[in-house]
Amino acid sequence: QVQLVESGGGLVQAGGSLRLSCAASGSIFSIKTMGWYRQAPGKQRELVASIIRADITNYADAVKGRFTISRDNAKNAVYLQMNSLKPEDTAVYYCHIAAAFNQIYWGQGTQVTVSS
Repeated sequence: QVQLVESGGGLVQAGGSLRLSCAASGSIFSIKTMGWYRQAPGKQRELVASIIRADITNYADAVKGRFTISRDNAKNAVYLQMNSLKPEDTAVYYCHIAAAFNQIYWGQGTQVTVSS
């Protein structure tokens, strides 16, 4: 079976940095897109960043210039480097993989809390 394991969340002060990691165990055929979503209390889940390949990435306006997404195809892993964190970045962050045959996989979520 496939399992996405996330790590790297935690508590950080405003202006600080965190690096989220997500690694997929098991076999996933033909990964298309990897990304990160987040959901804050009282809000809908939103796309933070996605990556198809190194030169094809997408970011939410709120995080452009501060977050960087990357992937390691050999490890079926995706990362999110978060710099200059703001209190409004506080949310549960979820790893996401879209693969062939309309297969979707989600991580368990990791809490990111940014204090002011």
